[in-house]
Amino acid sequence: MRGVRDVRGIVAVLALAAVLAGCGNEAETDGTGGGGASAAKDWPGRDLRIMAPADPGGGWDTTARAMSEAFKDGKLIDANVEVYNVPGAGGTIGLSQLAGKRSGQANQLMVMGLVMLGAIETNDSAVDLKRTTPLASLTTEPEAIVVRSQSKYRTMQDLVDDMKADPAKVSFGGGSAGGTDQVLVGLTAKAAGVDPSKPKYVAYSGGGEATQGILSGSVDAGVSSVSEFADQVEAGKMRVLAVSTAKPLEVGGKPAKTLKEQGLDVEVTNWRGVVAPPGIEPAEREAAIAALEKLHDSPQWKTAIEENGWTDFFRTGAAFEDFLESEGARVKGVLSEIGL
Repeated sequence: MRGVRDVRGIVAVLALAAVLAGCGNEAETDGTGGGGASAAKDWPGRDLRIMAPADPGGGWDTTARAMSEAFKDGKLIDANVEVYNVPGAGGTIGLSQLAGKRSGQANQLMVMGLVMLGAIETNDSAVDLKRTTPLASLTTEPEAIVVRSQSKYRTMQDLVDDMKADPAKVSFGGGSAGGTDQVLVGLTAKAAGVDPSKPKYVAYSGGGEATQGILSGSVDAGVSSVSEFADQVEAGKMRVLAVSTAKPLEVGGKPAKTLKEQGLDVEVTNWRGVVAPPGIEPAEREAAIAALEKLHDSPQWKTAIEENGWTDFFRTGAAFEDFLESEGARVKGVLSEIGL
């Protein structure tokens, strides 16, 4: 009888070991580092952190904070949401951090866009967007060329005349070197028959700093997304000379003519999107895209788009990846063409 009891005891121990082993395997696939349904269900697994790779006050920062508010107000995800800033070098410092220090962290997102593509080229960045996990494009927005209200420039033609007379004496302030703002300055100069490398361009690290430079008269004119100037125009502190759209529009309640209407064949819009770090699980990527789809469809996000004067430009997955590749090639070509 003792032999029978020993055998039964061994069987029980083996059975218990099998159960524990099964629990261990289940636990391994249950966290943010695991794959399958659990990773998707648990995303983001902890607080969601959204990086704006620029100083506060600019387009990336505004987008990140609008996302945060929509996620919170709409109760779109079961997690706290934090926005933080990593300024410098047209977003490439933030990009480097995302690709390096944040690799594999599915709860991290970064706002980016056309500006970053230009900065990667002009800064000869060691890290590009291939070192990220593309998620979605969100919005597009026209650019505006403005001057402070005390400026001698009443029309775009006034500014163009001075550019033609002595382009090196005309200065523009905008975002990062090689970004959408400098591209617009270069294309505008070229359309006016001016060497696009001659006008002086001052690159500011954030929208707030750029606004101060324009209002103080440190630069002759400013270039940025329409939403960044709307309040100043409405308050009467800035005057819009032109917008980069195909059709005229209002900025801060004031009508604004297009560059094309004023004899300059230029049209440029600034898009923004979201990427995650490299090394996240496929299920985590799909869960993040699903959360962005909820964001896009929410009334809170629709309100943010309207209030900021943005245009919906939502693409996800493979469609966004293809768009990134084509935009990268286009930006590289434009920068080369205008000598940047």
